[in-house]
Amino acid sequence: MDPGPVAMAPVASFHLVRHPARRAASGLARLGLDRRPLARTPGLRFWRLMGTGRGRTTSLSVDPARTAMFAVWDDDAALDGFLRTSPVAARWGRAEEHYAVRLRLVRGGGRWRGVEPLRDLAPVAAPGPGEPVAVLTRADVRLPAWRPFVGAGRPVSDALGRADGLLAVAGVGEAPLGRQATFSLWRDAAALEAFAYADPTHVEVIRRTRAERWYGDELFARFAPRTIAGTWDGRDPLG
Repeated sequence: MDPGPVAMAPVASFHLVRHPARRAASGLARLGLDRRPLARTPGLRFWRLMGTGRGRTTSLSVDPARTAMFAVWDDDAALDGFLRTSPVAARWGRAEEHYAVRLRLVRGGGRWRGVEPLRDLAPVAAPGPGEPVAVLTRADVRLPAWRPFVGAGRPVSDALGRADGLLAVAGVGEAPLGRQATFSLWRDAAALEAFAYADPTHVEVIRRTRAERWYGDELFARFAPRTIAGTWDGRDPLG
């Protein structure tokens, strides 16, 4: 299956940008400064600029030299036009590293700070055996749940890092603290489901999030991904 361009259909994308360490402060500043040009970008329906955690950890941490964006576009032409002509994309191109992946929704949905960004994305067929899968999860952590959420973060992050078939993962989030998300790429759906539904650490945390009502707005989505630019930690995790 090739989850490539589909004419006139909304599409999502994820972008990960690494800035040189000496320019980390200016890279973080762009999380605020780039809001205006993004708001004027043709065909950009939804976007969130985010900071990231360190490396592959999804527990609480900060990498000041790395930022991320998740976006939804009117169609492939809007996304491709942004990458060709936007001053934001041009700055990313001059960064130490910029990885961009096009995302076709397979299933999922939810709310992101009161908005349903995936509502108009038409689902495509699920990737077959051996075909990669991308996953986006995000939630607003309720203040009373912050302590148990943080306590559960390290064991889940460690279990995720050991998961067979995980190609890449980044913990991302927005200010203020508590607006957390994770973006991950997997070898195939079987590898993802082996972790999601069989790893005892992850299963127990999912049970607690429901039983103890840790989250306010939340979103979960599975995508068919295709790399369109760059590398992630020096390589294309989708090969």
